[in-house]
Amino acid sequence: MTDDLHEGPLAPVTHPAPPQKLTRREERRRRRQRRRRGEEVLAWVLVPLICVGIYLGVNAGFDFFGTSPGQVWDQLMQVKTMMEKRSGTQGARG
Repeated sequence: MTDDLHEGPLAPVTHPAPPQKLTRREERRRRRQRRRRGEEVLAWVLVPLICVGIYLGVNAGFDFFGTSPGQVWDQLMQVKTMMEKRSGTQGARG
């Protein structure tokens, strides 16, 4: 039992050197990198959500007014041809 008490001196504990402090420029560079990375992730999530939201909003608007994109396009083309006819007759008079 006394043999366990006298095993010898303990080895000194070595502490690792503390990491070298970063310069202000290096800290700023790392902050910018983290911010850019976060913005990229946010963009990859938000842009598709915004596009889907716009698509659903436009479809809801068409449903609310009881029309479709094809009908709206046809009406716009009719208005265009009417405007072209009107501007063509006025130009001949002047």
